[in-house]
Amino acid sequence: MSFFKIFILVLSFIFSSVLLAEDLGPQDLVHKTADDVLLVLKTNQEIQADKQKIYQLAEEKILPNFDLERISRLVLGKTWRSIDENQKQKFQAEFKTMLLRTYAVALGKYKDQEIEFKPFRMEPDDKQATVKTQIIQKGAQPISVDYTLAKTENSWKVFDIVIEGVSLVTNYRSQFAGEIKNNGIDSLISKLSEKNNKGD
Repeated sequence: MSFFKIFILVLSFIFSSVLLAEDLGPQDLVHKTADDVLLVLKTNQEIQADKQKIYQLAEEKILPNFDLERISRLVLGKTWRSIDENQKQKFQAEFKTMLLRTYAVALGKYKDQEIEFKPFRMEPDDKQATVKTQIIQKGAQPISVDYTLAKTENSWKVFDIVIEGVSLVTNYRSQFAGEIKNNGIDSLISKLSEKNNKGD
């Protein structure tokens, strides 16, 4: 199974509610939100066929749990420091739309997978934590998924997902690096916009 297909599967489970997120630690947040999204998918299966409802669900309940600015900085690496504020905002907007559309595809592909949480350890004053899980699916090997979160001013937010040892941030960084090197950040933004507009 390709990284993208596994990523689609993983996104079926994560970060579906921000209610009381400021009161939850990293594992509790992942656990609660995973339970929430599974409940929605199991009890309201018709939503999977409604693209607009899927987009609305993702926009309102999922993306707020991502630290989009931090992810963008990590994905662009040193390029982030060399571009202006307008370019940063445009990249974040297109990157957000790409993640939104990816999540919508994920919700449409959910079947009957479940999440298993591994033992969690964190010191009380830690500002970063990793929640380790496995996706259990019938007739296939479990998929290892680690969620890396950081403490912001009010809550914990995810800034990377590592699937079977492959980092989401690293994967996108490698995808974007060639385009930036050859044609610049504006070209990357334009290509992301074209892809988003096509709905691919």
